[in-house]
Amino acid sequence: MVTKLKCPTCQTEIEYSEKYPFRPFCSERCKLIDLGEWASESHKIKGNSIYDDVLSQDLEDPQQ
Repeated sequence: MVTKLKCPTCQTEIEYSEKYPFRPFCSERCKLIDLGEWASESHKIKGNSIYDDVLSQDLEDPQQ
């Protein structure tokens, strides 16, 4: 049985197989588009940063 899925970027239906080396994306282009969206923060995972209220000097190594 062949598993089919949709490319997260363009929604083209593909087989999850060696035929598509960039799976779950249909192509390298769609993979790079997705990477660019994460890099530009268009895609985000909701939640609070654990460092919102910490200043940089608070993160320094206390051993120094």
